[in-house]
Amino acid sequence: MKRIIQMIRITSYFLLPLLLPSALSAQKENRYVPQPISSKASSHEIGIFLGGSYYIGDLNPIGHFNRFTRPAAGALYRMNFNSRLSAKAIASFGIIEANDSYSLSESHRNRNLNFKSKIAEMAVEGEFNFLPFKTGNKKFALTSPYIFAGVAVYNYNPTGYYDDRWHTLQPLGTEGQGTTFGPSRSYSLTQVSIPFGVGFKMNTAKRIGIAFEWGLRKTFNDYLDDVSGKYVDPVLLASEKGPIAAGLSDKSLVKEGGSNVGRQRGNSYTKDWYSFAGVIIIFKLRDNKYECDVPH
Repeated sequence: MKRIIQMIRITSYFLLPLLLPSALSAQKENRYVPQPISSKASSHEIGIFLGGSYYIGDLNPIGHFNRFTRPAAGALYRMNFNSRLSAKAIASFGIIEANDSYSLSESHRNRNLNFKSKIAEMAVEGEFNFLPFKTGNKKFALTSPYIFAGVAVYNYNPTGYYDDRWHTLQPLGTEGQGTTFGPSRSYSLTQVSIPFGVGFKMNTAKRIGIAFEWGLRKTFNDYLDDVSGKYVDPVLLASEKGPIAAGLSDKSLVKEGGSNVGRQRGNSYTKDWYSFAGVIIIFKLRDNKYECDVPH
């Protein structure tokens, strides 16, 4: 998390002194000059995202913005229909991870599981500004909070640390997935999520704006961390998937009664979540000549 905060601070230190003077001068200008309304009133923007990513699930049940937050980045295209409503397509890339050894729960520390995964997402989202806002337009609000929601497709591939190296977990079926005795088939590494969140936009120059955004992703998947159900028989798992699969399936420090077979490994009643949060730097591509400056 310290690296994310440093990244945001560095971005702000370099950009704000250069861009704020023009934004402040625009705030002083409040004259309204009506213009003809164009049938092409939309405007177009591109942007870059810099921030962090993290996940919420069996190995990190409540920890937002904790030690497991990792750097993330992305790029976006936005179409503004008017000063209130926008739609954007955004591609984001980050890392999610967690480790039982840092848990406050003794049972989780004893479970001793860990994972990390790259995560790539392509999302389409709608935005609503609470105040009339247009990038670089001094006739509108200098700043505005906003909300967004949409739909996304994401890809991930969890790995676990065992025997001094990282192993890809999905093919190993650590809870018996894809085996003759397992409860289910292997989970898909490409799935759909529902992104939603809040943000705060700020005009900084004629064609440049900055937004601070935090978005959560509701998934329909409990295997971002490869943990969901119950412990399976390590002997059976080793016979079909190999000894590494058996070792990664149960890394418990202490096994009560010598075996965990049939005991709960994760919480299958709750799904995993992931999040992207950070700074978006926006560049306005087009300023319609006949766009009306009246706030909607």
